[in-house]
Amino acid sequence: MKKLLIAAFLLLLMSPVTAQVTEVESKLKAQKTDTTEGWKKGGTITTNLSQVSLTNWASGGQNSVSLSGLLSLFAHRKMGNGLWENYLDIAYGTIKQGKRANWWKTDDKIDLTSKYGRKLAESWYLAGVLNFKSQLAAGYNYPNDSVVISGFMAPGYLLGAMGLDYKPNDNFTAFLAPFTAKTTFVKDQALADAGAFGVDPAILDNLGNVITAGKKVRGEFGGYVRLFYKKDLMENVSLQTKLDLFSNYLKNPQNIDVNWETLISMKVNKFISATLSTNLLYDDDVDIAVDENNDGITDKSGPRTQFKEVLGVGFSYKF
Repeated sequence: MKKLLIAAFLLLLMSPVTAQVTEVESKLKAQKTDTTEGWKKGGTITTNLSQVSLTNWASGGQNSVSLSGLLSLFAHRKMGNGLWENYLDIAYGTIKQGKRANWWKTDDKIDLTSKYGRKLAESWYLAGVLNFKSQLAAGYNYPNDSVVISGFMAPGYLLGAMGLDYKPNDNFTAFLAPFTAKTTFVKDQALADAGAFGVDPAILDNLGNVITAGKKVRGEFGGYVRLFYKKDLMENVSLQTKLDLFSNYLKNPQNIDVNWETLISMKVNKFISATLSTNLLYDDDVDIAVDENNDGITDKSGPRTQFKEVLGVGFSYKF
C-alpha cells in the first residue's frame, strides 16, 4: 500500500512536467512546420525546335528551321521579417528560311530583377526593386540584315525603385513606388548619334558632320507600378503574367511606359510542354519607322504599340 502511495505521488509530480514538455514539443514542431526561413531556388529550361522541308511541293512554300530557348531562374530567401526575391529570364530564338544563308533573330531578352522587402504589417512590405533589361545579340532592320538597329546594352535599361509591396500570397504581388530612377543606355555610338531609344541625338553641321556626339545615357525620374500574378488554370496548365508601368515626372508624365508579359505553360509530360508567350510594349521615347506603302521608303516614324507572340512545343525541364 505504501509503495502504491509513493508511486501515485511521483506520478502527480511528473504530470505537470510531462504536460509542459509535451506543450513545448508541440510548439517547436509547429514552429518547424510553419517556418519558411532560408533559401528557395529553382527554375525552368525550355527549348523548342521546328522544321519544314518541301520537295516539289505544288502549293509552294519555303524550307525553314527555327530554334528557340528560354531559361527562367528564381532564388528567394526568407530572413525573419525580411524577404529577398531574385528572378532571371533569358530568351533567344532564331530562324533560317528558304535559301537565305543567314539566320534571323526572332526572340532576344535578358531580364534580371532583385527585390528586398521588410514586413510592415500583414501582407505589406517596405521594399526596394532593382531591374535590368537588355538583349544578347544585335538586331537588324530585316529584311535588310546589314543595318543594325539594336544590340547588347543598346538599349539597356536599369531601374531602381523604392515603395510598398503588397503580397497577400505567393500568387499575387503589387509593388507601388512613387520614387523611381530609370536609366537608358545606348552603348552603340551610331545609334546614340541617331537619338535611338530616347537619348539626346548628335548635333550636326550643315554638311551632316557630327559636331557633338549623341549621348549614350538618359536618366528619368518618376513613378513605377509592378503587378505579378500566377495561377493554375487547370491540371498541367498554368498562367503567369506581369505588368510594369512607368511615368516620367520630368517629361510628359501622362505618357505611361507599358511592359506587359504573359506566359501560358501546358505540360504534356515530365519533359514535353507547350508554351505561349506574349509581350506588349509601349515607350513614348522609342520611335519606330513605318513603311506604309511597302516600297522600302520610311513614310513616318513615332512611338507605337509593340507586340510579340511566341508559340512553341518542345523540351522542358523544371527544377
